[in-house]
Amino acid sequence: MCTVVVSVDPSAEVPVLLAGVRDEFVDRRWRPPSAHWAGWPGLLGGLDLQAGGTWLAVDPDVPRVAAVLNGKGSPAPQDGRRSRGELPLLGAERGDMDLKDSELPSFDPFHLVLAEPDGARLWSWDGDRLVVAAMTPGLHMITSTGLDRADDQARVAYFLPRFRAAPRPTPSSGQARESAWGEWLPLVDGDGVDPSDPRAMVMRRRASDRAWASTSTTLVALAPGGVRYDFSARPGDADAWETVLDRL
Repeated sequence: MCTVVVSVDPSAEVPVLLAGVRDEFVDRRWRPPSAHWAGWPGLLGGLDLQAGGTWLAVDPDVPRVAAVLNGKGSPAPQDGRRSRGELPLLGAERGDMDLKDSELPSFDPFHLVLAEPDGARLWSWDGDRLVVAAMTPGLHMITSTGLDRADDQARVAYFLPRFRAAPRPTPSSGQARESAWGEWLPLVDGDGVDPSDPRAMVMRRRASDRAWASTSTTLVALAPGGVRYDFSARPGDADAWETVLDRL
């Protein structure tokens, strides 16, 4: 997942909101969110069929959400290398990354977002050093370069102020999707920016003779004792959204 937006407002009825856009090779096969993992029977998320993990996992009983993004830095050695798709499953289950220092070098650089109704945290690993930070109240955007990096990410420079200017949604149970998410919905669907534009939230490129594009979008709302989880397998298509879980 290449972009995550997190809004933290401890005084709000729904204190934590998360929007996510996954960018991936189009020919990398996956399945939509469900309870895919025997080892993590309580978790919901999309299944990456190549490595068996996920880019985003939700534990509806806590509730909790964890999402992973590629980071920048030194890649892991091929011998013993582990998929970053494990990380959202571990985070959503445990409420912490909970990896030994000796395990970290087995992963390519990453950013792991972990959120519960009482706040959100970010783990950033560059292949050499791990940095853990609590997200302050407000709205934040994470990409491969890190947190709120409008200085070197055209996507962040364009979309971060627009998300911050949009009225903060207050999703509730049974609410129609457009009412639940308000102005966040067209923003996470790309705001009409051309997919080839460097600013694009919903993007499409060519990389090594393969198509690289936004392949799914996610919206998650966390409140004490409740969660709402909406998902689209066709980013940019306002009619493609489905509600995976509605327990707010």
